[in-house]
Amino acid sequence: MNQRIKVLQLHPDYNIKSHDFADLGEQIFKALPPERFETVTGFLQGQPASGEPESRAERSVYFGFSDRQLKGLRLSVSQQFYQFCRREKFDVIICNRFKPVSMLLRLNRWLKTPLCIGITHGFGDYNRLARQLEVRCLINNAWRFVGVSPAVKQYLLDLRCGFTEKNTHSITNAIDIAQAEALQYPREEARRLLGLDPQARLIGALGRLVPVKGHVDLVRAFALLKDKYPGTQLAIIGDGREKARLQEAIVKSGLEGRVNLLGFHANALRYVRAFDLWAMPSLAEGLGLALLEGMSGHLPVIASDVPAMRPLIHGAGGLATPPRNVEALSVALDEYLALDEAQLRAKGEQAYAYLVKNHDINDFRQAYLSLIEEALNETGRLARHE
Repeated sequence: MNQRIKVLQLHPDYNIKSHDFADLGEQIFKALPPERFETVTGFLQGQPASGEPESRAERSVYFGFSDRQLKGLRLSVSQQFYQFCRREKFDVIICNRFKPVSMLLRLNRWLKTPLCIGITHGFGDYNRLARQLEVRCLINNAWRFVGVSPAVKQYLLDLRCGFTEKNTHSITNAIDIAQAEALQYPREEARRLLGLDPQARLIGALGRLVPVKGHVDLVRAFALLKDKYPGTQLAIIGDGREKARLQEAIVKSGLEGRVNLLGFHANALRYVRAFDLWAMPSLAEGLGLALLEGMSGHLPVIASDVPAMRPLIHGAGGLATPPRNVEALSVALDEYLALDEAQLRAKGEQAYAYLVKNHDINDFRQAYLSLIEEALNETGRLARHE
């Protein structure tokens, strides 16, 4: 057998989940036939505790760097990573997020790795002029960049600092729909496990309790409808530093007992069928996997009209509202809550049909496999492994 193509995928932090329906790093590895590709995953920080999951890659490397080591010029980190890559002689290195991309941009002047792929998951990574200068000076023919949505790709191109139509691609995030549906509890069971009213009409939301997720706006929008829909409740799965502010907003709006802050739940997608409609009022998103998760539960969706989510929400037949606009969000909630059960279910089925057609995990895997094969073929590296 010919020597396999050796691929490293580098992450800033250990982040492997028990189920990989939405773990897109793991889904990239699933795209690579093991008879042709040797896979290694690396984490700059963190490692699994006893019993926690590991990557499906053939080998995992935990560098164990500290926060302090990863700040500034990262000279010791760069030296150790350079020595590691020099020993391993990777054909492909895939970097998730800015920090690994920045490090490899500098080091590949000497490593000469044939193909480097930098994945950008959202907006803002390259806003600083120093970062744009770094990219402009260090991008070469070995590099390909991926935005996780067309909007993220356009963000990179608009910077005009070395990202071009030739080296920059859009591979839209996806989820393993079959795996996701298999994990989801039935409606009654999901509500029982979450401690939710089995009879209420429920608005659901999922995400870290941080300002950018816009949950405070959702609470305030719901407050405008609390008297019109007395049998409706709001439930948010997630935890974070915004919790106290949310609790304050709940009390101030007179929504005690009507808004449920459910805290963190591992594999929260299991509970999606507890809800009747799905809201995602984020102020900004790279794509918003939680929106796809709601669609996988056959739920009608409401989301902020931000560039990355706009085509998704319109494609799914959902309702898009301007971010930070509490009144508009309330109007959208009102439009769905006014529907009867059959009408609401039909909206959910429309969202699910869109998800199946446009965000299938097999298309995602094939896009990464094609990107890697085509780029290596351009360098002649693919032919050497055949």
